[in-house]
Amino acid sequence: MKKITVVLLVMLLVLSAVFAQGSSEKKASDKFTVGIVQFVQHPALDAATQGFKDALVAELGDKVVFDDQNASGEINNCPTIVNGFVSKKVDLILANATPPLQAAASATDTIPILGTSVTDYATALEIDNWSGTVGRNISGTSDLAPLDKQADMVKELFPNAKTVGLFYCTAEANSVYQIEVMEKYLAKLGYQTVRFSFTDTNDVSAVAQKATTSCDVLYIPTDNTAAANTEAIANVVVPAKLPVVAGEEGLCSGCGVATLSISYYDIGTATGKMAAKILKDGADIKTMPVEYAPQVTKKYNKSICEQLGIKAPAGYEAM
Repeated sequence: MKKITVVLLVMLLVLSAVFAQGSSEKKASDKFTVGIVQFVQHPALDAATQGFKDALVAELGDKVVFDDQNASGEINNCPTIVNGFVSKKVDLILANATPPLQAAASATDTIPILGTSVTDYATALEIDNWSGTVGRNISGTSDLAPLDKQADMVKELFPNAKTVGLFYCTAEANSVYQIEVMEKYLAKLGYQTVRFSFTDTNDVSAVAQKATTSCDVLYIPTDNTAAANTEAIANVVVPAKLPVVAGEEGLCSGCGVATLSISYYDIGTATGKMAAKILKDGADIKTMPVEYAPQVTKKYNKSICEQLGIKAPAGYEAM
């Protein structure tokens, strides 16, 4: 009896080893599917997505497959896309911008979600007592350049201005957050502020037209709707000689005179490296803090500055 028991035990151990080896080999050979939902197509978000892909391919090579989707600037498209990813049981979701992050957060609490081009995670996810870590299946990177330094830039460029217009989409939670913070910083610097808000693309030109008669400078945060409509904004503000200080370089290149810019490609790259740690190394996303751009740069739009007769101070880099 003892001999039979020993033989059975040995057989079980051998089978367990074979099974473990087979599982290991399968895991090593499997491809990872990553669902990407980008809110809208414009240079900043495009750069973040590209940086993410490049970094993840550099780490995983042909073991990663991307399901790349674009919500075309429609918030209602985000849940549809994300729910499709959940149904397909993708291994990870990249949410590029705040509306996709919010949709992904509502759709799954098990699939790892990485955000990028998200300004403030506490605002986007309604988290009180923000500690830097979401604490669930979500982390990522922020595109926030210091708002106090952006306010200082307005003062540096336009010290004699009286009123600063704040131009943003009310449907974007992180745009509202930036405007609320900027109002306080600009007030400390002695400016009056006036809000010029819109709900979607259809209102952009009309609201920009209102701003041309009511303020000396226009500030636009990292707003995706505005970023997707820079030509429409420029067609209004440039002829009216209304300078725009923008929250990011893509906006500034289309309709602004200056920006305190981060590299969206760099934050996308950082997000891709986070994804590799999760997929390849088994890192726990719950403990991964949100990361920020390592540096910011003062930049100016030479073409629009020349049209408006504005000379950038020393320390500004031409885009």
